[in-house]
Amino acid sequence: MKTLLICPAIRPATPQLAEDGPLVTAPILGECLVVHWIEHVAALGATHVTIIAADCPGQVQAAVGDGARWGVKIELIETRVEPTLAEAAARYRPARESGWLAAPRDIIVMSHLPGCPELPLFESYASWFAALLAWMPRALTPTRVRVNEILPGVWVGRRARVSPSARLAAPCWIGDQVFVEPRAVVGPVAIVEDRAVIEQDARVTHSWIGADTYVGRMTSVVNSLAAGGTLTNWSTDSSLHVPDPFFLCSLARPQPALPDRTSGRGPILPARSSDPFSWIAAWRDGRAGPHDPKLPGRTADQPL
Repeated sequence: MKTLLICPAIRPATPQLAEDGPLVTAPILGECLVVHWIEHVAALGATHVTIIAADCPGQVQAAVGDGARWGVKIELIETRVEPTLAEAAARYRPARESGWLAAPRDIIVMSHLPGCPELPLFESYASWFAALLAWMPRALTPTRVRVNEILPGVWVGRRARVSPSARLAAPCWIGDQVFVEPRAVVGPVAIVEDRAVIEQDARVTHSWIGADTYVGRMTSVVNSLAAGGTLTNWSTDSSLHVPDPFFLCSLARPQPALPDRTSGRGPILPARSSDPFSWIAAWRDGRAGPHDPKLPGRTADQPL
């Protein structure tokens, strides 16, 4: 059976979501939007999935590969502009050709999550956050083996590390390879994507923390979307770039020169011995954290 997925191009209401790539590759509870849709149509019986991408098709291809992961064949078509449903049907869906999923599953614009057409993702940052919260209980699909619901409304990746003194309040999602330091508070109404770091005494409530994002010690993130060093208030649609990486930054990008806080002599280049984030690799390898060498952290399998 065949189906056609249309990638939404950049939406003017949510430009920050496309900072690091096309909208369909933005992380949503451990997977990107296009992956959630492929899983969905594969479960419906699709074996051949055509993806139409106008924005950064190479990144879309890298995210989905050849489809073997889901037992489907994936064909990517690059276009200069995002087609409408009618245009896509006229160009790529022969009217009398058999072997397609029944409408409306034969041609889908990926502007919402599967089964949630009433919750558009890209009309505003508030709509994005609302859609992710609604999707949270549905995110544990049969292929998601690295996340467990350890308490009602609390989902934690199996390779995440959460300090015994941290507090997780439902509903909240802690992704894979995340770690949450002592006395940090995550939730209620919080999503922390894969490989993020929530430092000690930090607080994340009514917010979404993007993948590979560092939230510094005693930093409070409320009613916001934090991706790298960009902080967006989803209730007001206002955004700002946080210049100090000690508060908020990306762990996936090289950081600029950091201030020498001991001598007050201005910026210095972070060396191996002075890099404030050098301990992250050690923590993820299972060794101790930077602030308490005797604290090994704990896995999600251990009680809160």
